[in-house]
Amino acid sequence: MNEIIKEIEQAQLKEKVDSFRVGDTVKVHGKIKEGNRERIQIFEGTVMKIQGGSNRKTFTVRKISNGVGVEKTWPLHSPNVEKVEVVRSGKVRRAKLNYLRNRVGKKAKVKELVK
Repeated sequence: MNEIIKEIEQAQLKEKVDSFRVGDTVKVHGKIKEGNRERIQIFEGTVMKIQGGSNRKTFTVRKISNGVGVEKTWPLHSPNVEKVEVVRSGKVRRAKLNYLRNRVGKKAKVKELVK
C-alpha cells in the first residue's frame, strides 16, 4: 500500500481500543447528534462479527427489540463510538454468527464463557 495512505490511516487510529470478541454481549456507547445537541445512546447486544483491519475495522452487534432483530455495524475507530463495554463473554466456535438470525428466544442465546 502507498506510504501516504498508511500515514493517514495511522493518524485515524484510536490510542485505546476496548477488547472484545465475537459472541460477547456488549454495550456500545454511541454519540448521537440531534440538531446542535449531542448525547450518548447505549446499544446492547451480541457481537455477530468483527471484520476488516487497521482503521477500517468494524463490528456488528445484534439485539432483539420488540420481537424484531436489529443489527448495527459500528466502525471500531470512529469518534462516534465512545466506548464498548463487555457485559458478558460468550463461548462460540465461529468467527461470524450469522446463524443467530434464524433463531428466536432461548435458541438465540450464546453460552457464557466461564473463566
